[in-house]
Amino acid sequence: MTTAGAPLRVCFVCTGNICRSPMAEQVFRARLAEAGLAGLVEVDSAGTGGWHEGDGADGRTVAVLEAAGYTAVHTARQFRPAWFASRDLVVALDAGHLRALRRLAPTAEDAAKVRLLRSFDAALPVGADLDVPDPYYGGREGFEECLEMCEAACEGLLDTVRQQLAARR
Repeated sequence: MTTAGAPLRVCFVCTGNICRSPMAEQVFRARLAEAGLAGLVEVDSAGTGGWHEGDGADGRTVAVLEAAGYTAVHTARQFRPAWFASRDLVVALDAGHLRALRRLAPTAEDAAKVRLLRSFDAALPVGADLDVPDPYYGGREGFEECLEMCEAACEGLLDTVRQQLAARR
């Protein structure tokens, strides 16, 4: 856990860090900038696996992000268990990532930092599927759906981050 005065750190995690997590990262960066919180929160992303380490985001992710006015600069990397010590919130994009990250967590406190992205979407009905589907094997429409889910959930995530920042003061 970071200390008072240090930035709050949020990491988004999907499978290979080329589709969903870089999309969520860029959407959340934009929400933070709009809210005037960019200097108080650091955002990054990673994958549960290292297959794409060093690669840029998938071209369809880039196209959908840019079409919606977001930045799309990204280099993929794999999440490391040691990162829990420097992250306040680890945001998984589906239940498989949630389970994998909680298994990697060195402590129960670290495991508690892991949340599903769509759990922050207040508009979802109770019992709704909280997974952001992997768009990798489909067409552009899957990437557009992923962006919509990320945008909806990042509003609630922003509220949570505001609360965490206020609790530090």
